[in-house]
Amino acid sequence: MADVAVGKDKCGEQRLVSLPLSRIRVIMKSSPEVSSINQEALVLTAKATELFVQYLATCSYRHGDGKAKKALTYSDLASMAEESETFQFLSDILPKKILASKYLKMLKEKREEEEENDNDGIDQDEALSYTKKEVL
Repeated sequence: MADVAVGKDKCGEQRLVSLPLSRIRVIMKSSPEVSSINQEALVLTAKATELFVQYLATCSYRHGDGKAKKALTYSDLASMAEESETFQFLSDILPKKILASKYLKMLKEKREEEEENDNDGIDQDEALSYTKKEVL
């Protein structure tokens, strides 16, 4: 197909892609819309996936805090997904990690805020009913 080789397989032959094609085929076939997969489409999907992962890792490394340690960390990936418009679709898959105590505190504050909003809504309804009675 192409003369460019990325890696070698078990027999020592050169391969175009590094990802296992059998697993990519399984993932592609898990979609109900896919009935059959062309070998060329499989290889191109694998190569595109490799290039995407490489681009994500490179961008995350360049803009992340792990650069000083010469390491790519999860927090680098998560911050890139959150801050970059290109990777915004990954923000649900790569959320920023927070401590459980911070999460519980956030939940408590959200509940208190919702209760305040609910109480405000009741007060407004009561005020409307009083004004209606006064008008009648």
